[in-house]
Amino acid sequence: MITVEQYQESVLAHVAPLPTRRVQVTEAHGLRLAEDVHAVLAVPPFANSAMDGYAVRAADVAGATAAAPLTLPVVGDVPAGTSHPATVVPGSAVRVMTGGPLPPGADAVVPVELTDQPPGAAELPTHVVVREAVPAGRHVRGEGDDIRPGDTVLHAGTTLAATHLSAAVSAGHGELPVHPRPRVGVLATGDELCAPGTDPGPGRIPDSNSLLLVALVREAGGEPVPLGTVGDDPAQLRAAVGSALDRIDVLVTSGGVSVGTKDVVKAAFAEQLGFESVAMQPGKPQGFGVLAGGVPVFALPGNPVSVMVSFHVHVAPGLRRMLGLPARRPLGAARAGVAWRCPPGRRQYLPVLVEDDGAPLPSVRPASAGGSGSHLVASLALAQALAVVPEDVDAVAPGDEVGLLRW
Repeated sequence: MITVEQYQESVLAHVAPLPTRRVQVTEAHGLRLAEDVHAVLAVPPFANSAMDGYAVRAADVAGATAAAPLTLPVVGDVPAGTSHPATVVPGSAVRVMTGGPLPPGADAVVPVELTDQPPGAAELPTHVVVREAVPAGRHVRGEGDDIRPGDTVLHAGTTLAATHLSAAVSAGHGELPVHPRPRVGVLATGDELCAPGTDPGPGRIPDSNSLLLVALVREAGGEPVPLGTVGDDPAQLRAAVGSALDRIDVLVTSGGVSVGTKDVVKAAFAEQLGFESVAMQPGKPQGFGVLAGGVPVFALPGNPVSVMVSFHVHVAPGLRRMLGLPARRPLGAARAGVAWRCPPGRRQYLPVLVEDDGAPLPSVRPASAGGSGSHLVASLALAQALAVVPEDVDAVAPGDEVGLLRW
């Protein structure tokens, strides 16, 4: 057997970030920016009002007070979106809404609350009474106050959140250069598989692995490409994979990698993939290689718990590398809430419940009474993380520290 780290390194050595692609901002959420983004537009793109009120010349209202208000004629109206606002001539005012362009001639805005006019929808008055002076520049957003053309808006390496996309659009961008989502083909193997929701009949089981992997791929930031199921026929498997290679960036299979007489993935791709026994439980049998066209293949065991564990330990780091992200996430720490046994000589990845009870480390306990057996499907529905126990530990006692792999 080889160690988990040895296998991970052999996999990651053959996985690289996908080539940069420009995508619509609507498709860029969660992706990693490949280049710095510079402003095309100023933000704000024009001087505009920060308040609902009246645009004026500050000199015209300099003496206004509540006790001695000033009255100005209203010569125009500027709602947001106006492209040709009326001019504020000396001794006049123009009504302006928040975000509306500052009219020519004006250098300040009097909020509606400092006038005799009601807030909200109202007819345009002929005159406005100003009850408080405002200095030049008050309640005005100047052109380029936030960003000027050429300024760096976003830095390469940023994982794009909603706020980043908003900033990019405001700065004039409709597309962004990113590491795109890898298109991940998902293919389950085995004569025993039948469609979800159907009566399996003797000797058959529902294909839960396909749905599991499709969801895991999506959660890991990839774009799943479901390829269905293939029976234990090497020729049929090779044909199914060959027909999909031009529309996927990576392939994940489940089943057919152990030491049985009908391990179809081994039989079909014995020359292209390498198969290893990895010192982990569950997930000991693993396969990996690169097919024609540079498509990496992760060949996982067939039991659902093994699929889930293998995905988080081996596939997810590869997808993160393809997304231009750091491949490995830091392993957290937890304390065991109960005792359990560990497989000798193999690193244990135990599906656990996590209890954050205010202690320095969260407490964990097995999600299933059966421990980390690869067949314990019920534990998948309850598991919130994986407890990670080193190879040289054969038993965990309450209070012992263990690793914690969250997803």
